[in-house]
Amino acid sequence: MADSFGPMRGADVGAVDDGAGMGPDEVSPRKEPIRVLVVDDHALFRRGLEIVLAAEEDIQVIGEAGDGAEAVDKAADLLPDIVLMDVRMPKRGGIEACTAIKEVAPSAKIIMLTISDEEADLYDAIKAGATGYLLKEISTDEVATAIRAVADGQSQISPSMASKLLTEFKSMIQRTDERRLVPAPRLTDRELEVLKLVATGMNNRDIAKELFISENTVKNHVRNILEKLQLHSRMEAVVYAMREKILEIR
Repeated sequence: MADSFGPMRGADVGAVDDGAGMGPDEVSPRKEPIRVLVVDDHALFRRGLEIVLAAEEDIQVIGEAGDGAEAVDKAADLLPDIVLMDVRMPKRGGIEACTAIKEVAPSAKIIMLTISDEEADLYDAIKAGATGYLLKEISTDEVATAIRAVADGQSQISPSMASKLLTEFKSMIQRTDERRLVPAPRLTDRELEVLKLVATGMNNRDIAKELFISENTVKNHVRNILEKLQLHSRMEAVVYAMREKILEIR
């Protein structure tokens, strides 16, 4: 497949299992194609994405929008599985549109595909409900891979952005050392153990081995943790763990 966005960089997309998806040995074939709404204010870029994704048998572009306001209307009408959306757009930005799309199409998962490497945009996108944040320097193959991963319940973030996020929260923790922040008391001891391991980047299978429990039990714990803390993904759980000093960054 031709590369439309930048040099092939296979390590530029990171995946985080949200706990709700199936493990590698449990994946079942998808019966219907993944329905994608493409949102970008550059028509040429939208067209390029459509051409690239048209070559993927399991992905179908069902619509496009040129700004955030149009994206919300299209999402409400089309109910896509995935919204692939830029951050900086006229009329209504991608992050603001992200919040509105989650209201009109709750099942839609949103991947921000942008040139913005600003930590503030990444953090705001996560808070607004985005499941992925990718830079436009990634290859075309990686776009399709990211769409499949998010559709299967994972979070996707470019490693360079993940590194910036961790650095920012490390600084924040150091600036607030005088404050005593404690984890929510509603978590059980076992859930705290699981959260600490999640925050170190371990997947469900590795956590199961570490704690000598089944992978399904780990998934249940992760699901309970996210529900109790009112978080949406393991990515947010990592941020929470650092903010509450459940995980110390050295």
